[in-house]
Amino acid sequence: MPEFQVKKWRPYSGVISGTVALYALTKEQKYLDLMEKRLLPGLEKYLDRSRQPGGYQSYPTFAGRSDRFYDDNVWLALDFCSLYASTKNKRYLDNAVETYDFVYSGWDGSLNGGIYWCEQKKTSKNTCSNAPSAVLSARLYQLTGDEKFLSRAIETYLWTKKKLWDPADFVYWDNVALNGDIDKRKYTYNSGQMIEAGVLLFQLTGDKEYLVDAQKTASGVYQHFTTIESTVTGSKVFYPDSPWFNVILFRGLKALFLVDGNGKFVQAMMENAHYAWNNTADENNLLGKSWSEKSTQPYKWLLDNACMIELFAELADTHKRSD
Repeated sequence: MPEFQVKKWRPYSGVISGTVALYALTKEQKYLDLMEKRLLPGLEKYLDRSRQPGGYQSYPTFAGRSDRFYDDNVWLALDFCSLYASTKNKRYLDNAVETYDFVYSGWDGSLNGGIYWCEQKKTSKNTCSNAPSAVLSARLYQLTGDEKFLSRAIETYLWTKKKLWDPADFVYWDNVALNGDIDKRKYTYNSGQMIEAGVLLFQLTGDKEYLVDAQKTASGVYQHFTTIESTVTGSKVFYPDSPWFNVILFRGLKALFLVDGNGKFVQAMMENAHYAWNNTADENNLLGKSWSEKSTQPYKWLLDNACMIELFAELADTHKRSD
């Protein structure tokens, strides 16, 4: 059977992230039961250990081999870290470390380091695979105390900043090709993960430069991406039409807010989320890609809705921590 090329399980991963966030917030057993009895057994269908190190592929393994993307594996590893922090079940820490090993098998000496986007397409090294890997390494250091993870977090952070940080506005470009050409497209989630990595490294090392980087990028993201839109309740500031990307951005903005107390950026995200829920949901309480207007599409994407579970859980937790 030929290898498949399209990633199909990111929406499933979004449901996992939302459930992890709900359990971390509430500690209600029903969410852990959902994770352990339904979601994780399904996720196992994507785990390919026939290629070492083991990693999650795009399609279930019963359909044959398919591409393994380093970035998609990082999101799962981060969820495993959160599950371990909430449950202290070492199984989840082991899952996170195994996935970390796969992700860093994508690091090599081309471009003096950095992680590729896809195991089967080693043509570029992307912010979306490196920035969350810096976050993952920092979190594994927090959970284990193993210095190798801190060293790796710093190395990955500095590589990404050197190669993909736009010095004009402090927002991150998408990727760099092996010939050095930079793809200068910008997405909210790339910068969001570098914000989170910077905050974590500031907390772990005490080096204020990481915090200053995070603050510069948060301000740059706000200036670069947000627009003022007319709505039924008046003009409002909105992040762009990419809900999951924005939720990943929120992870960084929340981490920064909890350190420096500047609520401007998380407040805008909170207002976006509440406006979308109150004004753009369809008759089935499903949302489209835009938070500022109702979708006319008959079908809604799972990821656009699953990510909102995480966002509302994280917003509630932000309120708890700031009270």
